[in-house]
Amino acid sequence: MTDRLGRRELLSLIGLAAATKGTSAVTSPLQSLGDWLRADGVSRKHGLESCLERIRQMDPSIHAWVQVEPQPSIASGPLSGIPFAVKDIIEAQNLVTEYGSAIYKGRQSTGDAAIVHKIRSLGAIVMGKTQTAAFAFRTPAPTLNPRNLEHTPGGSSSGSAAAVAAGMVPIALGTQTLGSVLRTASYCGVTGFKPSYGWFSTEGVLPFAKSLDTLGLFTITPADMLDLWESLGNARGRDEDFAAGALEPLPDVEPEMAQAFQSAVSMLRGHGISVQPVRITAMLSQLKDEASLVMYYEGARFHKQRFEQYGAQLKDLADLVREGLQISEQRYQEALSFIAQSKQQISGVFKATPVILTPAATGPAPLGLASTGDSRMNSPWTALGTPAISIPMPVSGGLPLGLQLAAEHGQEARVLHTAKRLAAIFGTPA
Repeated sequence: MTDRLGRRELLSLIGLAAATKGTSAVTSPLQSLGDWLRADGVSRKHGLESCLERIRQMDPSIHAWVQVEPQPSIASGPLSGIPFAVKDIIEAQNLVTEYGSAIYKGRQSTGDAAIVHKIRSLGAIVMGKTQTAAFAFRTPAPTLNPRNLEHTPGGSSSGSAAAVAAGMVPIALGTQTLGSVLRTASYCGVTGFKPSYGWFSTEGVLPFAKSLDTLGLFTITPADMLDLWESLGNARGRDEDFAAGALEPLPDVEPEMAQAFQSAVSMLRGHGISVQPVRITAMLSQLKDEASLVMYYEGARFHKQRFEQYGAQLKDLADLVREGLQISEQRYQEALSFIAQSKQQISGVFKATPVILTPAATGPAPLGLASTGDSRMNSPWTALGTPAISIPMPVSGGLPLGLQLAAEHGQEARVLHTAKRLAAIFGTPA
């Protein structure tokens, strides 16, 4: 937590019960969003106070927040009184939006991003702004992983994922250009959901690569995510039986992830879920490369003027601009063409296996903060624009590992209902 909480009475309470470095900072399970939704107004007020207390106790060790200053609700609705966190590249009125960069320290938002306004219009309370990698790229935020403070929480939506994992808020907003929601959820042991490209307006969100930028959500469980999705006014959908596809062969993932993924697939088959092998590893591998190229090309051109003004002060972003400006228009168009062809190909795969299962990361959260991790398991689905979710898999000790579920564009309800069903089979919080 920074020195800018926005409420003097909070400052005097900072530092209580700070977690011990190197151990889990999560001391009790988060009340489910379903419980919040069923609670009356008095209970929700008490829940808000509990979240503030948890922030006071834990954030001095986790550093998930840029600013904590609960904003008054602008309406009543299904989310009345429920707090949510906002990643610091997303505008929120009367709060700072600093893009994770010292260059913009103290920059104040003058209005809400479209997604913030939407959630506030349903009665939710903006709790504050969460840490992000600078400009949502590689330079890490100071946030630590609540599951083990010696490890990265991922990036660039690190603060939002950590705030949910530590029980500071039941809902948080993130963004994903390659893997910043899904991978980070896997590392922190929470549920991260990226709907279809374009589902949510990105008005009021700092762009990076217009062809890839996607808003995402964090909750503790898949059931929470389904509740949130329906509370946002989206179609309820239904649970349904269909074949799933498990990625074979697995790409280069770490042994812990390979073992957990294969065990999860075996468990699902043992419970009567039809899981067929899907052999699209080569396509996904090339998609990963093409998505990275598109990000570099578009990101360099969007940030070019900022680079000309600030140069090396942008750190990793400066390197991206230098490299991205060297990519030719022809090579960029070739990447877009491959992505378009892959969208047609994956549509055919989804007809046979409506949900595809893959690891949500290459392994557990890396040690230290030098790297926010590898997005190769997520970026193909970002490029394809499909809905995808990361949910915790069963693990016997150690750091969390996420299972990623993807479905065809527009099939958000299918992904969410399936994720809830699988969590129940795994025995993880559903």
